[in-house]
Amino acid sequence: MTNQLATVKQSIELQAPEYSKALPSHIKPDKFVRVLQTAVSLNQNLITADRASLFGAAQRAAAMGLLPDGREGAIVEFGGRCQFMPMIAGVLRLLRQSGQLSTIDALAVCKNDKFTYRPGIDEVPVHEPDWFGDRGEMIGVYAVARMKDGGAMTEIMSMKDIDKVRNVSRSKAKGPWAEWFDQMAIKSVLRRLAKRLPSSTDIDLDGVFDDEEIPAESPSTAPPAETAKRKSRLQAAVEPAQDDDVIDIGGTHTPEAPHESPV
Repeated sequence: MTNQLATVKQSIELQAPEYSKALPSHIKPDKFVRVLQTAVSLNQNLITADRASLFGAAQRAAAMGLLPDGREGAIVEFGGRCQFMPMIAGVLRLLRQSGQLSTIDALAVCKNDKFTYRPGIDEVPVHEPDWFGDRGEMIGVYAVARMKDGGAMTEIMSMKDIDKVRNVSRSKAKGPWAEWFDQMAIKSVLRRLAKRLPSSTDIDLDGVFDDEEIPAESPSTAPPAETAKRKSRLQAAVEPAQDDDVIDIGGTHTPEAPHESPV
């Protein structure tokens, strides 16, 4: 395994010129290479995975301008092949780079939190967690974006909504959804909010959220014709709003033994 790791690290260094072409100016190629080598060193599955898919995942991270450091994004292995998955910090960075937002954030709501939101009345939710007490199990997530023109957008997902997203993911029983459920749930609500954000941006978010949309039985790569049909997440139609006067975040989720989140 040591020899394999050394070989992979050397191969990564040889790919540095290609990463340099894709990376934005604020990320130095040598830093990207070091972070990538560290990610491989910490995950034996990446060492033995298909080498071409590993380099492809790294190239995708470089093109997005995100580091595969477990915070902005992570390279994960599915069935011997690697895939780059942007994490919450990375998604937030891409959304903030749109130039349209003043602030954007997303949080989990727990059973013992105080949470109210009245569509058409409240501009944003009122969320009062007891940070130092027993918050109880997670019951939902929400995201709020404030525009530079003064407006605000809110998206809320109940546990039922979150489970629908998880159930069509090929990683629903292992990987990120199994190990970092709360972080993947928050990423899901950010995805919904991203559909509604202003489309006048030079940041292309297409593909950022694909890991949540790929059904478990589907191949890892969509056919070219299908890929060509995909619209930018920022240009997607907004989903119908609920008619209820007060948002009810129902359902509960009791996570397994906690795992350290990469986000």
